[in-house]
Amino acid sequence: MKTSTFSAITPRIDAGLFFLRLTGSLLLLYVHGLPKVLHFSQELAHIEDPFGLGPWMSLLPAIVAEVVCPLLIIAGIYTRLACLPIIIVLLVAMLVVHADWSVAEGQFGWLLLIIFTTLLLTGPGSWRPGTAAKGAMA
Repeated sequence: MKTSTFSAITPRIDAGLFFLRLTGSLLLLYVHGLPKVLHFSQELAHIEDPFGLGPWMSLLPAIVAEVVCPLLIIAGIYTRLACLPIIIVLLVAMLVVHADWSVAEGQFGWLLLIIFTTLLLTGPGSWRPGTAAKGAMA
């Protein structure tokens, strides 16, 4: 019996999406999320408040987007939904808070936007809890 080309490619696509979910989320969590949680009072004193809502209302959405959402994405739970707060926080950071940055200065933010927008469009792939993968990992 002949295997279709698509079914042979699917495990590689799922592996790629898993790699993208894992590495992008760990990077966001390590570089931005954990420092905000571990140094909360210092972050509260220095966070930009682009909409005049106060430091708490600026820091809490950032923590949700940079800690809670990456953990959901790593687990493959509500991946598309979890990408939305990350994308919103990144867009505010890049277009409002750091609007004066060149592309070179903001390249990390733009790359994170590419990663999480890709995951928003594709979804998590089948390498996640509760799905039967067609490869070695469920």
